[in-house]
Amino acid sequence: MKELKTYRGHIRNWKELCTVLGIDTSLSREKREEEIILKGYEKWGDSIAEHLYGMFAFAIWDTDAKKLFCVRDHFGTKPFYYYETKDGELLYGTFIRDITEKKGFVKEINRDMLQIYMTLTYVAGEDTFFKGLKKLMPGCHLTWQNGKISIVRYWKPEFKPDNSKSLEDWADEIHTTVKQMIAEVKTPDETAESFLSGGVDSSYVFAVSDAEMSDSCGYDDERFDESFLAKKTADMLGRKNSRCLITPEQYFEAVPYVMYNMEQPLGDASAIVFAIACKATAEHTKLCYSGEGADEFFGGYNMYRNAERYGENLKTFYVGNTNIMKEEEKQKILKHYDPSVLPINLVKHIYEETEGLDPLSKMSDVDIQIWLEGDIYLNVDKMSTCCGLEIRMPLTDRRVFDIASRLPSKFKVNEEQNKVAFRTAAAKVLPDEIAFRKKLGFIVPIRIWLADDRYNSDVRAKFNSDYAAEFFNTDEINAIFEDYKNGNSDNWRKVWTIYTFLVWYEEYFIKR
Repeated sequence: MKELKTYRGHIRNWKELCTVLGIDTSLSREKREEEIILKGYEKWGDSIAEHLYGMFAFAIWDTDAKKLFCVRDHFGTKPFYYYETKDGELLYGTFIRDITEKKGFVKEINRDMLQIYMTLTYVAGEDTFFKGLKKLMPGCHLTWQNGKISIVRYWKPEFKPDNSKSLEDWADEIHTTVKQMIAEVKTPDETAESFLSGGVDSSYVFAVSDAEMSDSCGYDDERFDESFLAKKTADMLGRKNSRCLITPEQYFEAVPYVMYNMEQPLGDASAIVFAIACKATAEHTKLCYSGEGADEFFGGYNMYRNAERYGENLKTFYVGNTNIMKEEEKQKILKHYDPSVLPINLVKHIYEETEGLDPLSKMSDVDIQIWLEGDIYLNVDKMSTCCGLEIRMPLTDRRVFDIASRLPSKFKVNEEQNKVAFRTAAAKVLPDEIAFRKKLGFIVPIRIWLADDRYNSDVRAKFNSDYAAEFFNTDEINAIFEDYKNGNSDNWRKVWTIYTFLVWYEEYFIKR
């Protein structure tokens, strides 16, 4: 007998799987996906994930073999955690809080993770901020039997550039595949809306989808507000747009809520905006599309255009999309510093796997394996789930990545543009002014707000708290804060990263 112990996700190729596995397609989605997982496991065993497309993390208990089988999807869109107790039991689940509340869990802070966090602004790799609690990494499955854990990596990104096709050929393949993904991400009886920024990714998803309503965020300050671009896109497509206006008061008020529901600290300032957007969107829909994945797959970040210049030096410094604090500075501000705990150690295996590939492929691989899992997908999952909104990401799919893995770097970035082939595909359904619009990023006015004494009182309080002194030399972190307020605006990320850790720590180790 096999029992599905826990599952979260959405299986896209359910129709095909129901046919192969003899499952009634009229079943409810919940029952249908449970049947797919259990019957799929009976048929394919530990290789079940290779037959699934979509987002998933689940655990199956095999009563006869007394074996627990756990798996996380290829890109890590859904989280999965596990913890071995002193009595040899395995605690596991897709939420950290479910594990920490169980008998046998000992709640201790993992100080080493703070060193990683102060550079990356997110929790990367298999360790977490809770000592002994680990993440099952993307593309891995775990077996627990006779008190022993065995982890197998069943999938990893691989790049094999194909120079035989033209730009237009690649654009056609991308567009055909994206349309296929859109057809799979929901059933006809479901109604979805779509997150929409001023960028090409969300615009492309919205354009090819059947969503009539788009959802955007904006600010009073026009310097940072790109929601007017989203409204313009929706108008061009003849569809509706709902705008959520975010105030600084609302933003700072949401920080404890976000850090608690994130379960681990996240220093990505856009996470707060995203959480507010999810709450607002959940008031009028329970299903929404989002465009994550394209930047990392198809060369979307402006820094990727420097890849060739970095060359072999990449493996000495490139640890992902963010790198805000050097070791010398961390040594100054942290009470406990271990010189052997270095962010670069998290990506050494990736550089070994990508030996011989071009620099852009190496950068993309690091971001797919480290940044997407640790920041982007965590944010999407946690913030949508806590407010009852389900988000599906059509561009995050092995079949989309398969194209990107074969796409030569010259069709990803050039001197003038990023995501060249992807934008060319998007131009099939979008005006050129949208498809080829310069990447702006998810802009947040926190750089301005954080210096304003009307909003930063809690930052000051946290920086001078007793628990801040457990981790930081408070004179040093206050000096960073003052330097920022005195005009060194580049320091805002450092201030924000320290602050988000302290807010999270208060939520999990002081209040509870």
